[in-house]
Amino acid sequence: MFSNFGSSMFGGGIPSFGMPMNNKFEEYFRCYPIAMMSDMIRKDDANYGGKIFLPPSALNKLTMLHIRYPMLFELTNEQGNLTTHSGVLEFTSEEGRCYIPQWMMNTLQLQPGGLIKISNCDLPLGKFVKIEPQSVDFLDITDPKAVLENVLRKFSTLSVNDVIEVNYNDSIYGIKVLEVKPDSTNRGICVVETDLETDFAPPVGYVEPEFTPKSTTSSSQQQQQQSINSTSVNQGAGAATMAKSINYAQIVSDAVNGGSKFSGSGQKLSGKKIENDRSSKVYKVDDLDLNAPPVPLTLPESQLFFGFPVVLPTQEEINDETKEQAKREQVFIGSGQSLRQSKKRKDKNTNHLSLKNHERSPDVIEID
Repeated sequence: MFSNFGSSMFGGGIPSFGMPMNNKFEEYFRCYPIAMMSDMIRKDDANYGGKIFLPPSALNKLTMLHIRYPMLFELTNEQGNLTTHSGVLEFTSEEGRCYIPQWMMNTLQLQPGGLIKISNCDLPLGKFVKIEPQSVDFLDITDPKAVLENVLRKFSTLSVNDVIEVNYNDSIYGIKVLEVKPDSTNRGICVVETDLETDFAPPVGYVEPEFTPKSTTSSSQQQQQQSINSTSVNQGAGAATMAKSINYAQIVSDAVNGGSKFSGSGQKLSGKKIENDRSSKVYKVDDLDLNAPPVPLTLPESQLFFGFPVVLPTQEEINDETKEQAKREQVFIGSGQSLRQSKKRKDKNTNHLSLKNHERSPDVIEID
């Protein structure tokens, strides 16, 4: 009202009635943590934000000043020469007092009842911020980006070296502001209605896991392994551990030779030990006749067998098999006969005289 009246009557050359000459808000208050507020006006969520509580008289002075919105303030501890920035949440505190979050008290190194200077300021809109979690427990958060976006809604400013607190799932996480852009003399930015790019630094106490390369097999070892595999294939089941474990040679030999239904041993009446030639003989798969008829493979319980020896045919056997197949394909090699009689004269006897040069016999024979 007075502002419009002064502008219209005096052309804006004389300041409006009741308007201070300067546009700078600067007051000293006794600061206290939000936890010490009265239960009637206390808001516990504000302790994990970036806004403060000021008395109603501060609102009266601010409304008389030409200041930019949102209202931003610079908080200074002159004794420790420490500075931070904040917004304002409400003007409901007692006169001469201001209530600030606990993390601001720690950043400014103030005790309850300490003297603090609060003045209005202008900060540029933030474009970038780099933060550092103060504990590796911050990595347990499933989606830290979404959590940070929700937390920054309670902040109006961010300043370098601020250690803000985040309350998530009944756990408190400290986050330090390392860098802000654009740079300014106040080393702070405004985060209201702006697109803010965020970069995370490794948490304090985080140790990068050591990289352990996988063991690689050298080319010489690979060649040696290949030669061993090829040798075992060429030797057949005689060198295979599976054939040895089930005593495959003994099973085949017993089946070919008829075996013995009585697997035990006999006893002499004299008490002498019976020599068993069968037990002392060692059987090898290479010595067996692989063309013998197949025999049943009886294995004990909980034991499996995954194959028999594979013997590749020789070149002579391949040639013999090819010849046998050719013979089977050419069993009938004769020529066929037709049951139909040919009309051609098959008698080509040359004893008959040719009639080619004879005169034609007369049609009429005259008899005297």
